Amino acid sequence: MGNSENFIEEAIDAEIAAGKYTPDEIHTRFPPEPNGYLHIGHCKALIIDFGTAKKYGGRCNLRMDDTNPTKEDAEYVDAIKEDIHWLGFDWEDRFYYGSDYFEKTYELACHLIEDGYAYVCELSAEEFAQYRGDLTHPAVSPYRDRPREESLDLFHRMRAGEFPEGRYMLRAKIDLESGNFNMRDPVLYRIRYISHHRQGTSWCIFPMYDLAHPIQDYIEGVTHSLCSLEYEIHRPLYDWVIEHVKPYMDTPVVPRQIEFARLNLTYTVMSKRFLRYLVENGIVDGWDDPRMPTLCGLRRRGYTPESILDFIDRVGVAKVDSMAELELLEHCVREDLSAKAERRVAVIEPLRVIIDNFPDEKVEYFELPNNPLDESAGKRSVAFTREIYIEKSDFALMPPPKFFRLKPDGEVRLMGSYIIKYVSSETDVDGNVTAVHCTADIETGCGMPADGRKIKGTIHWVSVPESISADVIYYDKLFDTRNMNEIPSDEYVNHLNPDSAVKYTGCRLEKALSDAEAGVRYQFVRNGYFVRDTRLPNTYNRIVGLKDGYKK
Repeated sequence: MGNSENFIEEAIDAEIAAGKYTPDEIHTRFPPEPNGYLHIGHCKALIIDFGTAKKYGGRCNLRMDDTNPTKEDAEYVDAIKEDIHWLGFDWEDRFYYGSDYFEKTYELACHLIEDGYAYVCELSAEEFAQYRGDLTHPAVSPYRDRPREESLDLFHRMRAGEFPEGRYMLRAKIDLESGNFNMRDPVLYRIRYISHHRQGTSWCIFPMYDLAHPIQDYIEGVTHSLCSLEYEIHRPLYDWVIEHVKPYMDTPVVPRQIEFARLNLTYTVMSKRFLRYLVENGIVDGWDDPRMPTLCGLRRRGYTPESILDFIDRVGVAKVDSMAELELLEHCVREDLSAKAERRVAVIEPLRVIIDNFPDEKVEYFELPNNPLDESAGKRSVAFTREIYIEKSDFALMPPPKFFRLKPDGEVRLMGSYIIKYVSSETDVDGNVTAVHCTADIETGCGMPADGRKIKGTIHWVSVPESISADVIYYDKLFDTRNMNEIPSDEYVNHLNPDSAVKYTGCRLEKALSDAEAGVRYQFVRNGYFVRDTRLPNTYNRIVGLKDGYKK
């Protein structure tokens, strides 16, 4: 991942040095569950899995972890593929479904029963919890000594659909006294009468993740099963499954699980369940709402794949969970767009200004750079006319101290064009300013005044007849609390930021944006970075402001 060293790469390097693998034999996998859209938290695992394989010239499989049919859907499969390609990775011909291995997993479970390492149990869910024991008392399993033949017969009949949900389960026979409760005869299979998005109703028993995942890795020849830190306590069970199915596997490669710290982000919730709640209850505008932490949401917001890759690289690969700053993510996209986004002018809350000494019919053109940081981006012509729009906030009848914009008895420079001086104001019946009259220093033009007077303020503007109307949405944090991990999940909804999306209508944009394509990013000078929305007509989303809140 990136060019930085990390402990995963150190472990792989040691195995390569010992002759266990050649670099091109390194084989990873990314196994998302297709029950929702990928979010920024998944992105770290995605980049580690694909990036590690890419670094060594190896391979990375994309496998849909669809062994739990609840909420799984083909829609999510397609979205996951799109997100991975958007970030610049590809699985080539190595695309699989966990459900592809249902028959093989069932066959291996039968071998575990025959070898005395698994048995059919009929404890209810309540009894199972009651008999689990604690740190000073071992678990109890009344069916642990059930004859192998009887367990095998019951397991076959479970598959045949003879029993209701919850009547039986298949459990591993490991260690009822283990301090790791995952090893206290964990459940391997359960009965579920539910339609699978690919298998339909052909299966009514489904393997648990702790059984299915190591078997899937083994079948696919994965060398390194890289996963987040919450699976560290499951690693002994992963290794137990690998060891006990090994006699029945044709693949010589034995996978190794390595855990890394998951990504936590300030002002963000990663729970798929709660994100789905936001979507299903109309609190957000779908999974790709620009406020969502989903990759499709970040893409619609205007984030670039380069900025996200940079962010994950800066966060790094660690063994201990930590909290990454949202400001760092914003810094990465701001830094990326500063270098390559073309500049345009947009007046968000327009106030009409009439230049009294500029001819009515005259149109003058000024050349403005498309990107001051990139000469190759060229320049564009911007029309100047008698009537222009400026921001309401750039004018004050009763200005506060140190107000260096347009005000009575004051002058201000219009960006790239003339210096203007206040003359008078027009107001409505309520006293609100509706228009401002000024005069322009025509002789000085874009230069410095010959009399040496200092013009402290510069503001942006657009021509009234040579501009277009559009809507602009200022997006901000979806939540108003920095560490959402400290908030109980049933209280998340109470911490939504009421100002996470503020829409401005009737904004005025320079005419050069009239043919802007959806998804193209710009810097609106003095306002921030924006992108034309991919779904809402004639609407621009603010990606991030110009001010950088990240402290290096």
